[in-house]
Amino acid sequence: MADLRTDLPEAFPTQPIRYLDRTRAWYSALGYEPYRWPHHDDVPFAPMPKPLAQCRLGLVTTAAPFQADKGDQGPGAAYNGSAKFFDVYTSPVSDPADVRISHIGYDRHHTKADDPNTWFPLPRLIEAVEAGTVGSLTHRFYGAPTVRRVRSTTEEHAPAIVQALRDDGADVALLVPT
Repeated sequence: MADLRTDLPEAFPTQPIRYLDRTRAWYSALGYEPYRWPHHDDVPFAPMPKPLAQCRLGLVTTAAPFQADKGDQGPGAAYNGSAKFFDVYTSPVSDPADVRISHIGYDRHHTKADDPNTWFPLPRLIEAVEAGTVGSLTHRFYGAPTVRRVRSTTEEHAPAIVQALRDDGADVALLVPT
């Protein structure tokens, strides 16, 4: 049996990727003030209103709708800032938009990003509904922009998504950041 601590490929990191440190260094290198993550100490924990098998679930993703005129956006594509989106979008679950993640700054050295279920698990959620694990899905899913502006996120995007979830009768939301 393999020892996962010693039998890793040489290129595989043995330490966690220090995301917070890397983000701070990146913003500093670009000449910005240190990045501030939003904190919401005054938001209380909200328990599940009922068992998941009885809940209507809304899927929220940071994946971007595919835009054919914006260059390579497929699995393994280089970072593609032109594929970013800046407003909340929705798409029907019954005929979902083709969503991609080339607009996200993820670790392309250690992942190929070739499994769309990691950023858009809609097929798995449909299976969970069919299996009775999840009660039902909202009729659409929701796209959350990744513009990295705390003010835009907290004052525009998050409230718009919460309102859409409420309008669609969601009991719970699954947030899938990429």
